[in-house]
Amino acid sequence: MWNHPDSICVHGSETPAYSDGIRSLSFPIYQTASFAHDLVGHNQFNYTRQDNPTRLRLEETVAALEDGADAIAFSSGMAAIAAVFELFSPGDHIVCSEDLYGGVTRLLRNVSSKNGLLIDFVDATEPNRISEAIRSNTKAIYLETPSNPMMQIIDLRAASAIARSCGALLIVDNTFMSPVFQKPFHLGADIVVHSGTKYLSGHNDTISGFVVTSTKEMGEKIHLISKTTGGALAPFDSWLVLRGLKTLCLRMQRSQENAIALSQSLQHMPHVTRVYYPGLEDHPGHEIQKSQATGFGSMLSFRVDSRERAVHVLQHVSMIIFAESLGGTESLITYPLTQTHADVPDDTRRRLGIDETLLRLSVGIENIADLEADLRQVLEEKL
Repeated sequence: MWNHPDSICVHGSETPAYSDGIRSLSFPIYQTASFAHDLVGHNQFNYTRQDNPTRLRLEETVAALEDGADAIAFSSGMAAIAAVFELFSPGDHIVCSEDLYGGVTRLLRNVSSKNGLLIDFVDATEPNRISEAIRSNTKAIYLETPSNPMMQIIDLRAASAIARSCGALLIVDNTFMSPVFQKPFHLGADIVVHSGTKYLSGHNDTISGFVVTSTKEMGEKIHLISKTTGGALAPFDSWLVLRGLKTLCLRMQRSQENAIALSQSLQHMPHVTRVYYPGLEDHPGHEIQKSQATGFGSMLSFRVDSRERAVHVLQHVSMIIFAESLGGTESLITYPLTQTHADVPDDTRRRLGIDETLLRLSVGIENIADLEADLRQVLEEKL
């Protein structure tokens, strides 16, 4: 009926929420553990761990937004990513970009490796590094772009070509861009993952995760893993994400406008030594980002001239909130060294530049003048 993200976010993928005869504008929360059966073997829903109408509505909407064949909603982004790695068997080899969210690195090093998966971390901004890491038993390439927290950009078309050449899956974390700005399936991805806690829900009030697949067959495999391991998203949380999605396009546009302006003004603020934002023309991945996405997002990182200045910023911002997470209406500032990336090996952190002077900022939808004033105040103060 409609295919533009603006309309899908508001109305869902196919039919309005009020088309069930009751005509509720808000899709119902089916807060139930089980469902009664009319006929043997002909029931549509069985048990909420397996399927639930509220979650199904959300999954259909997210699949439509990503132009995917299927979507499976999980209780967190990490639950979704863990389910993806259950597709593989001991001895399978996975190539991963090295600048990943610390929780994914922890999963791969402490759980996936223990379960027999062979993991290589590479600088995926250089396609030849991915190619060099490919083995005869490589089953997947796993990437984040833009990356967390260094905002590195990976050429997804090049990565897809490498994956196709060796028969591997291309798995892309699209959390930072959301389907509003980036469509990994159009660039050759096989699986897209999201921390739905972030932009999709958008209000810092629920935790969720998604696996979106390019084929129904792959979706069935993930559904089986979800049903078996029990990581499915609860009905009320599904409804919260559905509600958040209604403003996704509006929020992404406003927060991006703020991020563009803030990245430019930060470059001229005292004690800031570098700004990492793909929307800046001097960002090394700027042209690739323009070629594979319709926006630059609202995540940026910046570096100050000392640890003392970084700590001062974190502890003295007033409107911007010192907190983990990202993608909500509020602007949040994070210290990757001790928060999101504490579990990344020290040598990897240092090589990537995740040190005591780096700050990560999720730009929200507040007034840009207030955001600039908040940062300028703490950066101009004497220590």
